[in-house]
Amino acid sequence: MRLSGAGYLIKQGVRNILNNNIASVATFCVLTVSLLIVGFTGLFSLNINTFISGVEDKNEVVIFLADDADEEYIEELGNKLKADENISEVIFWSKEEALDGIKADMNDAEDIFGYIDENPLPDAYRIRIKDITKMSSTLYAINSYSHIEKVKAPYDFVNILTGLKSAITAVSVLILISLGLVSFVMISNITRASVETRHREIAIMKFVGATDSFIKIPFFIEGLVLGIMAGVVASLLTFAGYDRLVALLSTETTVFAVMGSSGFIPLEKFMWPLAAVYVGIGAILASIGTVASVKKHVKV
Repeated sequence: MRLSGAGYLIKQGVRNILNNNIASVATFCVLTVSLLIVGFTGLFSLNINTFISGVEDKNEVVIFLADDADEEYIEELGNKLKADENISEVIFWSKEEALDGIKADMNDAEDIFGYIDENPLPDAYRIRIKDITKMSSTLYAINSYSHIEKVKAPYDFVNILTGLKSAITAVSVLILISLGLVSFVMISNITRASVETRHREIAIMKFVGATDSFIKIPFFIEGLVLGIMAGVVASLLTFAGYDRLVALLSTETTVFAVMGSSGFIPLEKFMWPLAAVYVGIGAILASIGTVASVKKHVKV
């Protein structure tokens, strides 16, 4: 195709937007709202997963050692734990440190400890698990070691977190796919109504020898421009809305501190990638939707 021909088709696509302003505005609004819903759904899912991951990082497993574990074995066990790829932190907690901690927490009951001749508490290791979905296999391996009295782990808490994370991810993906399909159908229907009014024009173009591609390209350009515009506007609205929402909810910083999370994902971390996704999805949905609605009319 010559450069002049390509320029003509692009001009026709832009002219279609101006000549069919009602359909163009409807397509633009539907696409912008759809992108906003998809975007905020995705951001909600990302923030929830980040929040859960922050809580996951605070998990702690306590490995109580048997009384017959000597210093050599304790050091050997510590090296084994540190070598485990799914363990992020290993802290040895001696029986003396444990007793001192209890005494510090019970200042009003110092007399009770006077009756204790020998420290009854066991030595222990405190560890943190990197991937809590693999906690069971990691603890199974630890339980196979000798001189292990007991392993205390937050199994119920881990099961709730992993289940919640999986459910949120599944629901978010389902919503994103559903909204994408709904947006595509709505855009196709809006464009089809607009194309119906130009059926006579398309028929004449076919009669004088215009190819299917020559007829479809202006509609493709029309959808492409509308999709890019909707993506840009949706990006600006998302940035402004997210920033305000974070500023509003972040006033309760103690909630995040207590739950072990640093808060929301900062805007600058996802701003440009999200804008690119918005523009890309908007351009693809709108351009393919407009071309799909023209398909039956070029078969004259």
